[in-house]
Amino acid sequence: MKKIGLTVLVLQLALMAPAAFGQRIPDLATPDHYQLTITPDFGNENFAGDETIQIRLLKPSSSITLNAAEIKFAEVTIASSGKTQTAQVTSDEKNEMATFTVSEPLAAGPAEIHIRYTGILNGQLRGLYLSKANNRKYAITQLENTDARRMYPSFDEPSYKATFDITTIIDKGDTAISNGKIVSETPGPGEGKHTLKFSTTPKMSSYLVALAIGDWECLEGSADDIPIRVCGVPGKKQYSGFALEAAEFTMKFYNQYFAIKYPYGKLDILGVADFSAGAMENTACIISRDLIFVDPKQSSYFLRKIVAQDLVAHEMAHQWFGDLVTMRWWDDIWLNEGFATWMSFKPIEAWKPEWNMQTDAVSSSTGAMDTDSLSSTRAIEAHAETPAQIQELFDSITYNKAAAVLSMVEGDVGQDVFRNGVNSYLAKYSYANATSEDFWKEITQVSHQPVDRIMESFVKQPGVPLVTLKTTCNDGKTKVTLSQQRYFSDRTIFEAGSKEQWQIPVCLKTGKDEKCQLLSSKEQEVILPACGSAVYGNAGARGYYRSGYDSANLKLISSSAERTLSSDERYLLLNDVIAQVSLNRLTVGDVLSLAQDMKDDNSAAVMNFVSNQLTFAGDYLVTDADRAQYQAWVRNTYGPVVEKLGWVSGPKDSDETRSLRASLLTILGAVGREPKVIQMSRDLFDKALNGQPVDQTLLFAAVGIAVREGDAALYNRILAHFGQIKTQEEFIVFGQAFCLFSDPALLTRTLNFAISPAMRAQDAPQVIRAVMANPAGRQLTWEFVRQHWPEIETKLSNYSEATLVQAASVFCDTSKRDEVQQFFSEHKIPAAERELKLTLEQINGCIDVRAHQQPLMQSWLQQHERAVAANEANGK
Repeated sequence: MKKIGLTVLVLQLALMAPAAFGQRIPDLATPDHYQLTITPDFGNENFAGDETIQIRLLKPSSSITLNAAEIKFAEVTIASSGKTQTAQVTSDEKNEMATFTVSEPLAAGPAEIHIRYTGILNGQLRGLYLSKANNRKYAITQLENTDARRMYPSFDEPSYKATFDITTIIDKGDTAISNGKIVSETPGPGEGKHTLKFSTTPKMSSYLVALAIGDWECLEGSADDIPIRVCGVPGKKQYSGFALEAAEFTMKFYNQYFAIKYPYGKLDILGVADFSAGAMENTACIISRDLIFVDPKQSSYFLRKIVAQDLVAHEMAHQWFGDLVTMRWWDDIWLNEGFATWMSFKPIEAWKPEWNMQTDAVSSSTGAMDTDSLSSTRAIEAHAETPAQIQELFDSITYNKAAAVLSMVEGDVGQDVFRNGVNSYLAKYSYANATSEDFWKEITQVSHQPVDRIMESFVKQPGVPLVTLKTTCNDGKTKVTLSQQRYFSDRTIFEAGSKEQWQIPVCLKTGKDEKCQLLSSKEQEVILPACGSAVYGNAGARGYYRSGYDSANLKLISSSAERTLSSDERYLLLNDVIAQVSLNRLTVGDVLSLAQDMKDDNSAAVMNFVSNQLTFAGDYLVTDADRAQYQAWVRNTYGPVVEKLGWVSGPKDSDETRSLRASLLTILGAVGREPKVIQMSRDLFDKALNGQPVDQTLLFAAVGIAVREGDAALYNRILAHFGQIKTQEEFIVFGQAFCLFSDPALLTRTLNFAISPAMRAQDAPQVIRAVMANPAGRQLTWEFVRQHWPEIETKLSNYSEATLVQAASVFCDTSKRDEVQQFFSEHKIPAAERELKLTLEQINGCIDVRAHQQPLMQSWLQQHERAVAANEANGK
């Protein structure tokens, strides 16, 4: 999956009742095989199910409990020991279970449950749900994490793996896609219907079942004799080529990397209009948002990266990590998502080396560090029982932190050794389930290094370490004293200290030389040859830790950064400097000075990070009295950089250069309010509205600048164009424009549109969040959310429930913090309880930074202005 309250259950069974379980089905039976026939009824928006489950009873019992939600049972029979009994059904809707009870006890051993039932083609983007496109209806599955029970009664826990025979009875003009290949097609039953039967699946967990019914069209290809299709509604086939090309390359790469070749015989990737998450890794049948459809003639660098890495490589990696080997329970979901995130960078780096995917991997890591710097964060391995608690685990800790820790360990033991350990793990647990300990035990045995101690310290305790470097020169050698402490962005908590201690593979860099050492105590010393060189604390940016530097060493590092540090290392250096500002160890002036020193950096990722920090400073630290000074500094600093690079894209520009120009455009136009850039952005946006070809990468940056001061006429013009768009990229570009105006009346129109029936449920929370992120729409949106919460709630799905809680983190004052806390305490979202705590911490952090750094911003700007004036007076 690439992303997006129930009570404790106590069951008393009639015979040999087990102990109490937290919302888990009793460990009384295990499934071996499901036979499942699904018949959708689009007219009534429901479906009929006919299901046979072959099970093994572990002990005698008069009842069997399965998961079931929004299911109406017509008949249930259980056959055992040559006798078939009709079962009485007791539904527990609150805990999403159903118990089947028979009059005579069932013997331990094989048994067969037969169920006839009906379910809902719901509008909640979960289970077997209804999707609409091209003026017709479709049926789509999204079963992770606990929604298989909405499609078919099941042992809906990941450890209950079984094989599946899936059949569907559908309209004659439709087809279907599932986990297996179609092995038979027969007419009927009934006029205008036909029956499709799919090949038996491998052994897999219940949430990996896939079924999609509609008039799909597919572009076909292959890699290593594995048929690959990219499918969608009519009209999308012409945009399927890029995703297919990415899938073919990725398949070949993974088949070379893994000792176990792709084991499922075929791969389908289906793009659909309505989907709650980014994509889902159903075995041999990936389902994604229709973002995968890319216009081959013009598409942005950003979109192609998302499609290749997030929607294709990530989900294909899951075919091994998650599908072939599955976590035993959801507390180890990182074994799925962390692995897929870590792995997804590799094939795209090999396919498109000019995309600098490793810098994106560092960006992914630092994103997790931001969350991990808060006291309300959690460990990678975290307890969860209820669906809401499980849903909360799909966060940056599971995806980004886990991936970063894997990358760190890979760097420590070596890529080949780590690969051997991964392959040993996959071989041992294929078609089965595993735990955290199972994984690091394999890596430890293969590497003969203390990987178990390293990984346990990072997986089982929360937080990110700060490794502080103190450098001194003794006898012609540099002594580096390393100390570790848990980093908190809250100064008060940080200064109080905490008990956590990690086993950290630390690698120092001086010039081109590296020296690595396991930091296993609170403080250790490292001796480096010679003195006077910069000592960078995280060589290759491989380690999941922040680095703290003394002022002298930081000056040496920053002055030589472009010559001695890679783009990955420079990106991390900027992040580490920002982290020190929260602790008041550095000031906003230090950040601006570093940004000025690195203004000519040629990394798009580095410049994009600088752009984000300058935007933050402009929004929260610059006063109205200082704004003109700040904007002038931005223009004077970055204007010459763009002049040198060129204002417009050339035919020979690389994707990286185009992305770099887009970041610089944002800095100058959105932050510096450079008139030339504002007019250029308006002209570019005007061309796009007229249907003329433009640089799509530059257009993404230009939109917000172009519409910022726009009026109702421009808004209506975009609205008219919106009805003509053909690709998802156009939808994103022009859709975001509605969120970036400054006129409150126009933003209110956008918010009302978001909660209207015309807005897809998956998009509405993102639109509201985007308007709230707009400084001009912040207060307006917050009032709108509070006034229209009942309508907004209908637009939330399981993968978007936390979106609006996260959106509130844009506030930076005590009154709004208190309002946020009160509102979401009164309007609880069970799957966002931790997110609310994190959001409140983020607001508090912003309040603290603003209080301490805003006066320093004023002082720095004044000092800079005086220095410029003095240089001009001296003719410099």
